[in-house]
Amino acid sequence: MNLDLTQKTAIVCGSTQGIGRASAVELALLGANVTLMARNEESLQQTVSALDVSRGQIHRYIVADFSSTENVKNAIEGYLAKFPEVHILVNNTGGPAGGPIIDAKPEQFLTTFEMHLINNQILVQAIVPAMKKAGFGRIVNIISTSVKQPIVGLGVSNTIRWAVASWAKTLSLEIGKFGITVNNVLPGYTKTGRLDTVNKSRAEATGKTVDEVATLLESEIPIGRFAEPEEVAAAVAFLCSPAAAVINGINLPVDGGKTGSL
Repeated sequence: MNLDLTQKTAIVCGSTQGIGRASAVELALLGANVTLMARNEESLQQTVSALDVSRGQIHRYIVADFSSTENVKNAIEGYLAKFPEVHILVNNTGGPAGGPIIDAKPEQFLTTFEMHLINNQILVQAIVPAMKKAGFGRIVNIISTSVKQPIVGLGVSNTIRWAVASWAKTLSLEIGKFGITVNNVLPGYTKTGRLDTVNKSRAEATGKTVDEVATLLESEIPIGRFAEPEEVAAAVAFLCSPAAAVINGINLPVDGGKTGSL
């Protein structure tokens, strides 16, 4: 099975922590040159220094604030002006605050839509020409299992994640003929800062302890535990590999079997 990404260049968003960072690590281990994209330069520098270079990889980073679409646009255009060759894009952005959808303010939807879908569109429009030129492209969007089964208490996130999934499926139909695949990885409960925040909120709302909330959630997962970021990253890395060339336009749950739909 060909998992070799030597001489391929990947841009990984939200890559200084959690699933994004783990994905950057996995892609580097497969031989890719990895460019990290996040807002904290110190964290970017620390992460770059931790990536594998055993195959002569060259790793870089882009400082970009995903709360500003203009900032993201300027950042990617500035990077591509210097380093135009890109084969892989991993779209990954932190989710919005939780809460019932009935209580969400309209501007929350707009802000989240820009952070996720609009930024994805900006990056894709900037990078796809290079993928077409190379005859090889992998776009992987890290979304959520809420695409298949809405998560109670995450109203805004459920709505926007579904929009991103629909956008990605449409894109996959348009650019597959150029050797570019577009797929979505749907993490379930994964040991990240995001899960910690959600568990704390649920504990406060229910009067339970954080440990009690976590135990209850784990009991709902067929494998009986939360995923590690590295386990989700393994799925991301596989979809970026040559071996996944005919996998296109799918939503792949990585959730220990929790999602109730097929």
